[in-house]
Amino acid sequence: MSKKITSVTVPLDYPVVVEGREYDQLTFRRMKARDTLLAEDESNQARAGFLMFAALAGVDVAVIEELDLADLETIGEKVVPLMGKSGVQILKELEEPAQAFDGAT
Repeated sequence: MSKKITSVTVPLDYPVVVEGREYDQLTFRRMKARDTLLAEDESNQARAGFLMFAALAGVDVAVIEELDLADLETIGEKVVPLMGKSGVQILKELEEPAQAFDGAT
């Protein structure tokens, strides 16, 4: 019987300070059904992903917004096993604009 992953802690290569508190790592919990509703009315796909990450980490969205892009990408990779199909779809939608930007150079 395999052990189910219930959370993952991601150390930040570039810690951030938000409202006087330093974040050098974030711990994300498994996604719940209610989390799929968090960004339901959000038209900005990047912000929708930020809202989801913030909820899973139990932090204000401002923490996610302040992350270095390298840390955000690492979080995306490490959190996938906790997100289920709905969460993975949101992550894919977030990657599409970034991939288009990478190809524009």
